[in-house]
Amino acid sequence: MKRNILIHPDPRLKKVCAPVADLSDELRKLADDMLETMYDAPGIGLAAPQIGVLDRLIVMDCIKEEGETPRPLIMFNPEVIASSDETNVYEEGCLSIPEQFAEVTRPKVVDVTWMDRDGNLQKETFDGLWATCVQHEIDHLNGKLFIDYLKPLKRQMITRKMQKLKREQARA
Repeated sequence: MKRNILIHPDPRLKKVCAPVADLSDELRKLADDMLETMYDAPGIGLAAPQIGVLDRLIVMDCIKEEGETPRPLIMFNPEVIASSDETNVYEEGCLSIPEQFAEVTRPKVVDVTWMDRDGNLQKETFDGLWATCVQHEIDHLNGKLFIDYLKPLKRQMITRKMQKLKREQARA
C-alpha cells in the first residue's frame, strides 16, 4: 500500500526516531509499503519519518538502470560504524523536498550495520551513490534533512518554496 510522503516543513521530519526493539509483521508490512511508496515516487531511498512513522527504518535501492535487477534493501536500526576520510559530492534531492536539489559533501565510503526484515544483523560497505543514499536516509532518522548541510540563505529559500507548495496543495 502506497503511503503519503510528508513535505518539509513538518515537525515530524525534525524528530529523532526510536530504535526498533522487536520486529513485528506490522513493521515488515510497513517496510514493504515504504518500498512501494519509494518506487512509485520515484526515489532511491525513503525513511520512516517521511511517512510520519518515528521508527528507525529505512528502505533504499540505488539501481536505476533499465533492465538491471533491483536491489531493495530494508534496514531496521541502521548505523554508520565507519566512514572514509575521502569524500564525494552528489547533487541530492529528497522526496520530502520535491524538485529541489543541492550539492552535499559526505564520506565516499561507509560501513553500515542493520537488522534485516528477518531480524538478522547485517553489515556492508557502501560506496558512491549507495553510501550517499544510506547516509541521507540515516540522517532522516536523526531529524536531519539534506538542506541542513546548506548555507542558511539557500536553506531558507528552499523552505519557503516548500511552504508555498504545501499551501497550493492545501487549496487543490
